[in-house]
Amino acid sequence: MAPPSKYSPEFREEAVQIALRSSKAISDTARELELNPESLRGWVKKYQKQHEPAADAELTLSERARLKELERRIREVEMENALLKKCAAYFAKDPR
Repeated sequence: MAPPSKYSPEFREEAVQIALRSSKAISDTARELELNPESLRGWVKKYQKQHEPAADAELTLSERARLKELERRIREVEMENALLKKCAAYFAKDPR
């Protein structure tokens, strides 16, 4: 049987929230909180597993709108990328 944790549930929850909000790696966040990185990583995985949406859940209206906007932006960026590739090929030609 595992010994009781020396960290309270409130501390764990706060550490997980800090790790999720931070743009830093979990190991860096753990170091700042003076935790073992694997402990924090385990807490984050457990939190994400408990709070992930159901696989068959419907998208909300705002999620659908965001998805549509992102898909439109992807198409736009792909067209820009194709144009830049053509321009690069044109200017890379040897003028001789």
